Amino acid sequence: MKEQGRLRELTAYKILDTAPEKELDELAEIASAICDTPISLLSFVDDKRQWFKAKKGIDAQETPREYAFCQHALQNPQEVLVVDNPLHDARFKDNPLVTGDPHIRFYAGAPLETAQGHVLGTLCIIDNKPRTITDAQKNALRLLAKKAMNYLETRKLLIEQSNEIESNAASLKKLTDQAPVAIYQFEMKPTGELSFPFISKGIIDIHASFTPEKLKYNPAHVFSVVHPDDLESLRQGITLSGLTLNIWRAEFRVVSDEGKVSWVSGNSRPEQKEDGTVVWYGIFKDVTERREYIKTLEQILFDISHVMRRPVATMLGLTAAIEKDDMDEKTLRTFIRHIKTVSEEMDAYIRKLNADYNETRVKVTSNTISDFVI
Repeated sequence: MKEQGRLRELTAYKILDTAPEKELDELAEIASAICDTPISLLSFVDDKRQWFKAKKGIDAQETPREYAFCQHALQNPQEVLVVDNPLHDARFKDNPLVTGDPHIRFYAGAPLETAQGHVLGTLCIIDNKPRTITDAQKNALRLLAKKAMNYLETRKLLIEQSNEIESNAASLKKLTDQAPVAIYQFEMKPTGELSFPFISKGIIDIHASFTPEKLKYNPAHVFSVVHPDDLESLRQGITLSGLTLNIWRAEFRVVSDEGKVSWVSGNSRPEQKEDGTVVWYGIFKDVTERREYIKTLEQILFDISHVMRRPVATMLGLTAAIEKDDMDEKTLRTFIRHIKTVSEEMDAYIRKLNADYNETRVKVTSNTISDFVI
């Protein structure tokens, strides 16, 4: 069970079969220099092999696990394993690395111990002649192994943080791609150069010719579809926002390739970088339906105040006449019929206004709700 835990932790470091790294290569060089040996290795032991992350003095990248001297250090994390002459050690005398190339005659390996107490491998030195090392050299080897582990711990943490950032970025992209708006980051450099470092897929709903890739490559394209009557005020608003760093808000029209006009609402907050670049963080949203809804309401209010004024005035006149005159029954019935006719006209017109209003309201509400259905 302990070996399974060790192998799981070794896998978690994501070190096996990776490219050389200068920091670890230098530690192997220092170990070889301190102990005056031709070979030094930073080796890791998995279930089938020992693999060399850093090496000096040999060409091999790995050996079978059963050949590995350092596998004998796995159970003793506190000790530097020293083999003065493997020809005199029953554990190693028949080892192919002793009887054949590189003809090991001396080995010393300091364990690479994790915080959980697992030994992943060793930082070792090898010579092809029998010898010994001093306690000071042994301690130096131990310290270098700790340095290697510190580097590996930092490396592991950076990998985990990078993976978390990538995961969060992927999740955020999924959210922004599903949002019923176009979310963007827009930059304007002091030179006037424009760019969209980020823009979500919602921009496609603003204009069919827009894609995140196209606007990143050609950010000025966003202005080419703005209605000519709105273009100058749009540019002025952005320029003023960049100078004052006040929130930019605008509603403007865009024209499709087929000539259809839509309304877009823009809202963003600017920030200024040290180099003078202004960055806006904001959204674009198609508000055509809302504008139509408001237009319908305005028409209803106009109709109420103008179209319905005539029948209301007629009814007021009839009721005033009834109050003033001493009418006979026949005349009174005639007035009542007129009032009824006018009332029916008003009722029919109010029903029509209601129907128009409800049709527009349902259309706008349905579109708004569908925007948020993911």
